[in-house]
Amino acid sequence: MDVYLNIAMLIVSISLVGVIILQSRGAGLGGLGGGSSGGSTYHVRRGVERLLFNITIGLSVVFFTLAVVTVIVIS
Repeated sequence: MDVYLNIAMLIVSISLVGVIILQSRGAGLGGLGGGSSGGSTYHVRRGVERLLFNITIGLSVVFFTLAVVTVIVIS
């Protein structure tokens, strides 16, 4: 059971990192550090940007749940 939880955690964590990187706004590595932010204006998410945002939230919830379940199973 521990092995399956560890594999699931690995897959979810890699997916979460990938989705977060896809959300970066700038081109190249400069955008990953937040160097090309557009200021503090209000921005509405639409289309693919909204889908990636919702996937990020879902993966975060799954990751947190798996972490809690892993701690409970191991102890």
